[in-house]
Amino acid sequence: MNAKLLIGIFFFSFFIGSCQTSSVNWTHFRGSAMDGHAQVEKAPLHWSETENVVWKVPVKGLGWSSPVVFGDQIWLTSAEEDGTKFYVNCFDLKSGKLLYDKTLFTSGQPQQIHSSNSYATPTPCIEDGRVYVHYGTFGTACIDTKNFDEIWKREDLNCDHMQGPASSPILYKDKLIVHLEGTEDPYVVALNKNTGETIWKSVRPKEIYDPLEPVFRKSFQTPIVINVNGKELLISNGSYMCFAHDVNTGEVVWTVTYGYDSTVSQPLFWNGLVFVNSGWIFEDNKPSFTRQFAIDPGGTGDVTKTRVKWMYEDEVPQIPTPIIVDGKMYMVHDRGMVTCLDAMTGKPIWKEKLKGNFNSSPIYAAGNIYFFNVKGECTIINPGETFLKVAENNIGETVKAVPVFVGNKMILRTNRNLYLIQ
Repeated sequence: MNAKLLIGIFFFSFFIGSCQTSSVNWTHFRGSAMDGHAQVEKAPLHWSETENVVWKVPVKGLGWSSPVVFGDQIWLTSAEEDGTKFYVNCFDLKSGKLLYDKTLFTSGQPQQIHSSNSYATPTPCIEDGRVYVHYGTFGTACIDTKNFDEIWKREDLNCDHMQGPASSPILYKDKLIVHLEGTEDPYVVALNKNTGETIWKSVRPKEIYDPLEPVFRKSFQTPIVINVNGKELLISNGSYMCFAHDVNTGEVVWTVTYGYDSTVSQPLFWNGLVFVNSGWIFEDNKPSFTRQFAIDPGGTGDVTKTRVKWMYEDEVPQIPTPIIVDGKMYMVHDRGMVTCLDAMTGKPIWKEKLKGNFNSSPIYAAGNIYFFNVKGECTIINPGETFLKVAENNIGETVKAVPVFVGNKMILRTNRNLYLIQ
């Protein structure tokens, strides 16, 4: 009886510890599961530049990357607006105190970027003891979060982004996976997270990509890893086509051809389907609209005609990633139209126009969905069969990063400051 009781206590403690870890950490772009769902029971509903602000600290430089959190540490990347210096900062979660400030990389002749981008747009990823930061072609590094030592750095993972870096790195088992999809030989690479050494590198197929104009080869998306019938697949919606790689080898398992240029929105995986954004579809040689696809990920080879379950193209966002809650997909177009779709059929349920333009992806927290526009205005809605607004708030500063929810509070990065809001 005592042995059984001890075993039961151990597993119960492990379960509780796992639940607590998921509620206090935010390890990747769009959360620890990269699905836009915050593991919190409560979340702020009302705030302003001064109301319900626990602390507010300035962030030097400029960056659109989102914060990541582990334990009592918040990590954030930034850069000089001219791309000459690349920073990483660590803040204390409780007080906002700056714990670490380092210039990791420099550039004498930085590439040009799009006017709406920054030189520090990729979001870091973090685990116990280590944080991984990535600035696209300008550098990738691993830092010890306990003593702040640099464990490894890479400056040889290069590409011509054309419009600046944006793809965030992800951790999977022993790998750090980064995308460097520029105008020439776009590729994805898996690094050994402990040493930074390359495990595998997959260049987009030259027979397909070389005939494309260079502008149509670039992509800025962040991938996900899924398990399908025992196969671990990296879902990578690059420009022109979506690739499913064997995450352990880099081998391409299947592809779907769909578009032309500049995929940004992250893939989703729900109820056995993969949901990917096409990037720009061109009409009259001009970027016109984007499409959302639902794909059965169980195939092999070119599955464009056999595994696509539905396609939707009416005001699909290019930059913000949709979110799925209770079988419904909620997506906000870059110009503010929110669409609610049935995730299994792609059929619209309702539409509602929000004010402003949007870059930040919506987050589901404590039963509500948070939509931040570029001007820092946030509309909070309750998901369901009809549009139901819960609250509106305004931080009064530019917001392109994703809000982070930990410990029933919200961490918000703006163009100038980092906020903890309760």
